[in-house]
Amino acid sequence: MPIVGQSAETTDWVSRFADEVIEESERRAPGKPVVVASGLSPSGPIHLGNLREVMTPHLVADEIRRRGHQVRHLISWDDYDRYRKVPAGVPGVDESWAEHIGKPLTSVPAPKGSAHPNWAEHFKAAMVDALAELGVEFDGISQTAQYTSGVYREQILHAMAHRGDIDAILDQYRTKKAPAAAKKQQKPLDEAEVEAAEGSGAAAEDDGSSGSAGYFPYKPYCGNCEKDLTTVTSYDDATTELSYTCNACGFSETVRLNEFNRGKLVWKVDWPMRWAYEGVVFEPSGVDHSSPGSSFQVGGQIVGIFGGQQPIGPMYAFVGISGMAKMSSSRGGVPTPGDALKIMEPQLLRWLYARRRPNQSFKIAFDQEIQRLYDEWDKLDAKVADGTALPGDVAAHSRAVGTAGGELPRTPRVLPYRTLASVADITAGHEDQALRILSELDPDNPLSALDEARPRYDKAEAWINTQVPAEQRTIVRDEPDAELLKSLDEATQQSLRLLLDGLASHWSLDGLTHLVYGVPKVQAGFSADATPKELPPEIKTAQRTFFALLYQLLVSRDTGPRLPTLLLAVGQERVRALLGE
Repeated sequence: MPIVGQSAETTDWVSRFADEVIEESERRAPGKPVVVASGLSPSGPIHLGNLREVMTPHLVADEIRRRGHQVRHLISWDDYDRYRKVPAGVPGVDESWAEHIGKPLTSVPAPKGSAHPNWAEHFKAAMVDALAELGVEFDGISQTAQYTSGVYREQILHAMAHRGDIDAILDQYRTKKAPAAAKKQQKPLDEAEVEAAEGSGAAAEDDGSSGSAGYFPYKPYCGNCEKDLTTVTSYDDATTELSYTCNACGFSETVRLNEFNRGKLVWKVDWPMRWAYEGVVFEPSGVDHSSPGSSFQVGGQIVGIFGGQQPIGPMYAFVGISGMAKMSSSRGGVPTPGDALKIMEPQLLRWLYARRRPNQSFKIAFDQEIQRLYDEWDKLDAKVADGTALPGDVAAHSRAVGTAGGELPRTPRVLPYRTLASVADITAGHEDQALRILSELDPDNPLSALDEARPRYDKAEAWINTQVPAEQRTIVRDEPDAELLKSLDEATQQSLRLLLDGLASHWSLDGLTHLVYGVPKVQAGFSADATPKELPPEIKTAQRTFFALLYQLLVSRDTGPRLPTLLLAVGQERVRALLGE
């Protein structure tokens, strides 16, 4: 792959971040690989908003690799987080999963019918497959494995030893400051209260301050019910003996924290601990993590307790889906990267994330807008090929089509997505018919096999079958509309005769485009080649009226696929019959 970002002309956001990250990494850890990071919680379907958490550091890491530097992109799977609630709309899941609320995600059963051992692995697997198709190279780290194997033991003991310092930092941002005496009388949160708190933004998490014995930044998972609805009742720094009770089942025990591996640091301490432990230089955060008192801001102070520094990285804006509001992974039915990759090639999806700065929100189209996006992408592809694209667009295109490791697989014969969708719609799964139509698009260079148009054809077919409502699907008439044909006046009948007379000599995509737009021009006394500037405004009205007539006669609707594609799909003999010849 060509190197992007070295030229002074190229000022895309990825290159600018790569410059900063390389410089900062050399300052912090000279001679060591650059470390960038993402964090994903497999608490439910990992959606397209979460993908920005990965794509932003991926693009920066890939640029650094292109420049010849060693770089690690870590993805922390937050699979040791608590199971918060049962997401709606997830197949194979019902309200019986509520009994697992409070357990680690890796201790929750996978949805019914899943081939995976637990809830976290089920949702991780879909994301791993999508990232592979997108060409994202990463080092995955299971937080369950890290915590339960004792990897963070020293960090946990250090946090407990410095709990007063951590508490003082967190206390600066607590919205309800109680007097010390009252604070000691606070009742531990029960399950319902934790769930209620978790809907309230920055105050969602039990940060370890709810118990009467003081502040502790560590929460054990219960040795009986496995839930984190526990309260530390005492801790001895010298012996590391820790006692806790479970507010869910009443179980209590005393353990030695220097050999106990069934618990984790609370989130606002866990995240900065990992920054220090991994030496993370770059990690973006969502805007909800960057408000006053939020995880990223507080973590910037707590990370120093662990001898580390806060990563540099932008706030990233939310990603929407054709008018859908901010996406939440706790809800089922939210489009995932896998869903997007069923209807679009990975190059297009990469481009959507690469062309917008992280702080710019954008939408991913699952509706008709996907056709316009593909048109825009194909135009950019052509401009890059002929050398007329702007430097920033060339950079975004380069990042979309491949990585430092090489180009992503692409469709050998690029045909317009909207054309492929129309053909898939009309042929309804009949590949021989689809090949016939597509081979007639360009008679001078016919398609010899449908595989030449794959995988784009398959993506367009999947879009038609999964995203286009039944009432918008195209069903060609079996018989001519005799009543409508009989009602046409002489001028309208003449327009049909002009079209029918030109079919044989114009039977290609370009030829039929010229013909259907040209008939109203010729009828009005103009040349079929006349440009819009040479024509009066009423010609556009005449064209729309003519098109609506053809749609009615062919598919009994006022609109449909592009007429040239529709005519090719229906076939010349059937078109002639339906138009009353």
